[in-house]
Order: sequence, then C-alpha cells, then structure tokens
Amino acid sequence: MARKKKPDTGSPGDWLTTYADMITLMLCFFVILFNPDDITQQQLEAISTSMRMGGLGLAPGGLTLSAGRSAELGNVVMNFPSMERGNVLGQAVRRAISVFSPEMRSNKVKVTQDDRGLVVTLAGDAFFYSASATINVEATRDILLRLGTFLDSPELRGRKFRIEGHSDSYDVDPNGPWEDNWHLSVERSRAVLKYLTSLGLNENSFQIAGFSSTVPVSSNDTEEGRAENRRVDIIILDPGHL
Repeated sequence: MARKKKPDTGSPGDWLTTYADMITLMLCFFVILFNPDDITQQQLEAISTSMRMGGLGLAPGGLTLSAGRSAELGNVVMNFPSMERGNVLGQAVRRAISVFSPEMRSNKVKVTQDDRGLVVTLAGDAFFYSASATINVEATRDILLRLGTFLDSPELRGRKFRIEGHSDSYDVDPNGPWEDNWHLSVERSRAVLKYLTSLGLNENSFQIAGFSSTVPVSSNDTEEGRAENRRVDIIILDPGHL
C-alpha cells in the first residue's frame, strides 16, 4: 500500500525571511528618528563596534548605550563633567563653522580646535589696517557682530575666552607707533577686546595676550606665510587652560 505524501509546508528556514524584513523595517524606523546632534562619539563607536561584531555572529561583550547599574554609583563615563564640557564644545564647533562659513572659504576666518580649546582665527590683514592696531570696522563689522553673538550664545555662557595677537617676524617701522612686535600684537588683542565689550560682552570673561612672532603657523620666508602669521586668535578656553 502506497504511503500518503505529507503536504509541503516549506523550508524550515522560511521564517527567517519574514524576520529579516521586520528587522529591516525597524532599522529604517529608528534611522528616521535618529538625530546626529544628540549622539556622542563614544556612542557612535559603540554602535559601530556592536554592528561589526553582530555581523560576525559574536556577542558584543558589554557594549551598551544604556546607563546600566553603574549609573546608580555615578560612574557613567558620559556623565563626567569633562565629557559634558566636551559635548558642549563640540556643539560650539559646529555652530562656529556654520556662523563663519563664508569667511572660512575666503580665509578671513579659520575655525580650529587644539589643546587650548576652540580657536576662531581672524586674519590680521583682513581685520586691521597695515602695521596698525586699528580695526577696519567698515570691512569687518558684520563678521565681528556675528563673532560677538556667537561668544554670547547659550552654549558658551560662563566660558572664559582669551584673545591672542600674533605677528610675522619682520621688525616694525622704527618711526612708527610700536616699540616692537610684542607691543603691536598686544594692542591688536586689546582692540578686538574693546570692540567685543562694546557689543555688551562681559570684560571679565576675557584674557588678552600678545605673542609677537614666537608662535608662527607658517613659514616667515614667504609673503603668504607671513600673512598667515599676522593674526588674532579668539580662544574658547578649555578649563585646563584658564
């Protein structure tokens, strides 16, 4: 007697297709909700590592974006004050790039970050008259107003700023008003401070300094290099450099 053939119920692994579709839809949903401004570098690295290890079939080994039990002891790294300050400064970097984007393209302003903090560099030749500590307000008023608004923004409230003047290595005119490049670089810093405080910024939030030609960013052997060295740096100070 012939045996009755069982109905074809499909491959045992067919459910994986439906499951994969569901996971893909969920991923798309969370990508739509994702706001890159709300995530830190550490969280991005954790996500990236988890996805790589998951793709290899390996357990992530404790990588998580949730606070976990250590939060109860106050040991969550992202809650450390230094990390909070770093997050705020990261927001300020993005804002500065947005605010000064046109001037960055024309090299009138540079936005960088180093161990001192966030640095907004004003090209000396664009902001000052030649061999002078007088600001060319007519040509730079709009930029300086935006600089004042930026320094007074909520994310920078309570921060300390330092204005550093720099010169090239050429000696000043002995018949001019400056004793030397130290004198000129300090007076340029002071001129920027006076303009910013005239906009309503608190003078007590600032320090000024002049470095003459001792901190070049380019070679003084070319005119282009000397022009880069003639600059004023406005630094949103890291607390370690107060």
